[in-house]
Amino acid sequence: MAEDLVLDTPIRDWVLIPLSVVMVLIGVLRYFVSKLMRSFQVPDPKIVKEGQVVVRARNLRAGANFIPPKSFRSRRFYFSNEENGLLHVPKGQSQNAQAAQMFSDPNMATDMMKKNLSMIIPQTLTFAWVNFFFSGFVAAKIPFPLTQRFRSMLQNGIDLSTVNVSYVSSRSWYFLNLFGLRGLFSLILGEENAVDDTQRMMQMGGFGFDPTKNLSAEKDSIDIIQHEWALPKFEQRAEAVLRKLVH
Repeated sequence: MAEDLVLDTPIRDWVLIPLSVVMVLIGVLRYFVSKLMRSFQVPDPKIVKEGQVVVRARNLRAGANFIPPKSFRSRRFYFSNEENGLLHVPKGQSQNAQAAQMFSDPNMATDMMKKNLSMIIPQTLTFAWVNFFFSGFVAAKIPFPLTQRFRSMLQNGIDLSTVNVSYVSSRSWYFLNLFGLRGLFSLILGEENAVDDTQRMMQMGGFGFDPTKNLSAEKDSIDIIQHEWALPKFEQRAEAVLRKLVH
């Protein structure tokens, strides 16, 4: 049977609150450090152009049924024809263009390394601090019952199977703050917080963003669209409404 514990007040004052405050302060400090280490990058005109093409193609798909069939076919041909379509990717184009772009721009790799260092070093030092000073503490209790599957997540560092699953160890509290404070950072620092900035750089700076795949996927989406002009249906609905009003 799981045992219930009585948490001492000094544990709240000297373990739970300090851990939470330190995690918030480290997140804010990491944001400003990464902001100072950020170097200005001139956007690649090719990537910007291809991104705008993808946006225009998506707008065409979204409003396809509101333009006449002939106009839609001409626009689809303009985007996806095999000779000079905006979404057409030549077969001879290198599949390693993303990696080539990364190596051709040393600032991109340097910025990524700075971002990784600004995230890994504080997390490593903080975890060592928590593991050394607060290991083995039961820091808090969740005010609702949980199943046994949550034991490994909430009671990291406590090897007692008789303790109620609702109790949270200090080490688990560290990980919950590490992965759960993103919303708080968005409120404090705005939407442009450090975590989102790193993710955006990975996507738009060449890491995780492959314009070739986006163009090909959008071309396939436009090719398989079944156009159905919505204007005749609107006319029928308008006639039906007028008949009801007359009668």
